[in-house]
Amino acid sequence: MAIKEKKWLDHYPEEISPVLEYDDKPLYSCLEEASRKFPNKAALYFFGKEMTYRELYKQTCQLAGRLIELGLEKGDRVAIMLPNCPQGVISYYAALMAGGVVVQTNPLYMERELEHQLKDSGSKFIICLDLVYPKVARVRGKTALEKIIVTAIQDYLPFPKKLLYPFIEKRKKTPLPKILFNGSVLNFKSIVEGGESAFQPVQVDAKKDLALLQYTGGTTGPAKGVMLTHYNLTANTIQARHWMYKNRYAEEIVLGALPFFHVYGMTCVMNYAVMYVAKMIIVPRFNVKDILKVIEKQRPTLFPGAPTMYIALINDPDIQKYDLSSIETCISGSAPLPKEVQEQFERLTGGKLVEGYGLSEASPVTHSNLIWGERIPGSIGIPFPDTDAKVISQETGEEAEVNEIGELIVKGPQVMQGYWNRPDETRAVLKDGWLLTGDLAYMDEEGYFYIVDRKKDMILASGFNIYPREIEEVLYEHPDVQEAAVIGVPDAYRGETVKAFIVPREGKTIDEKEMNNYCRKHLAAYKVPRIYEFRKELPKTTVGKILKRSLINEEKTGKASSE
Repeated sequence: MAIKEKKWLDHYPEEISPVLEYDDKPLYSCLEEASRKFPNKAALYFFGKEMTYRELYKQTCQLAGRLIELGLEKGDRVAIMLPNCPQGVISYYAALMAGGVVVQTNPLYMERELEHQLKDSGSKFIICLDLVYPKVARVRGKTALEKIIVTAIQDYLPFPKKLLYPFIEKRKKTPLPKILFNGSVLNFKSIVEGGESAFQPVQVDAKKDLALLQYTGGTTGPAKGVMLTHYNLTANTIQARHWMYKNRYAEEIVLGALPFFHVYGMTCVMNYAVMYVAKMIIVPRFNVKDILKVIEKQRPTLFPGAPTMYIALINDPDIQKYDLSSIETCISGSAPLPKEVQEQFERLTGGKLVEGYGLSEASPVTHSNLIWGERIPGSIGIPFPDTDAKVISQETGEEAEVNEIGELIVKGPQVMQGYWNRPDETRAVLKDGWLLTGDLAYMDEEGYFYIVDRKKDMILASGFNIYPREIEEVLYEHPDVQEAAVIGVPDAYRGETVKAFIVPREGKTIDEKEMNNYCRKHLAAYKVPRIYEFRKELPKTTVGKILKRSLINEEKTGKASSE
């Protein structure tokens, strides 16, 4: 599509160029540049402790050098299983400096999910939190892991919180695990302190060499590794920077409440902050009262988030007691943003909150409403610079007419190289440079795009992507389950929540408590069904395929289908 045909460009303010210049430098080069230009500027804030860009770069170099000494070679995969913490930032850039490929791993994963990701990626190293080490240790023998590097939250806490942390953890039901460090299980802090700061990063080809395998699920099988290069991630960060053109270089304070193991938080918080020399306030877990306090005390200016975060904040009864006026810019992603939430949050903060759209396969952002310009409630906005988008008719495969619903496809420098070791699935979604998103959408006369449904069965709950088939596979492994189907149902807080329909085996009785306990042993907490419905049978086609659409329609109408 030629530039003159892109209707959305008519809405671009003069400050945003439709064509940008992108660096061919490795993604990690932004950290070196920030350290060189602003060595004494605060890079990270974590529970009262600050780290400058000089300190961050030094420790990153030290860890990178030690990774190579320990046997990491260019192209090896390094899994990072950490919540938001300084160690996560250090590990991410250190792995890239050492020539590695980062594999972000959700700390909430259960052994089944962790084993699949480690085996599929062939990860050679993993850097994990002490609290999740037992899970890593139990699956290690089934993977290619050679080294496990373990850290603790207290390693980067300020005094006296560092001293108090072990006593606080002892009060919890799950005690801190005892870890025997040896040649293959190593202590993060000792590794970093033993490294040399005069490290020369491994040279990579930004456009060809992978920086990240970002795992995303699907309805046709297990989670797939999205292959993103240094260039893909750098380009999307630059696009986001130009979209937020009023933000000030080396002056912003970014609230890091989105998880960095999610590509949205990785790009719009971590990479954005480092590339534009912002101070990053690191929040390991979203808690409304903690967020309100940190906003008032640390005065963040940029707050990327998910609708559930903004909903939780505006509904807190004490919100009027806090000064939130520092917030200037917020881009909401991961789920639709209700208009009333947008308006109320803007009234409370005085800042701007707009809805955007993206997917892991696009690093992730492709569309957003204008922050300082025309925005359309209910729309995902218009494409980013250098990003083509169109809707394809489901009937003809040709470009759809204005306001005609079809599949949204996108093209741009942020689009992935494909799925790791899955050429067939790659060919199915990448066509002549176009990425088939699987989302049903339409474009209006002005060039604004609207998502109307998902071609996939994916459930979006609290900003997490949840894939029914994965949950169904777990349900089918229960000895008393004959049939199962999982769908997403509307939820006022989470956006959607997981509902499981179960047909017990003949003569067997299962209750909600039993299934809940069972699922919690095999699934991350956010994937566990919140609602269970037990039936004698499920609606099916004449060939025996379960009619999920009938179940969804039943939920909408409140009555059982006769199909």
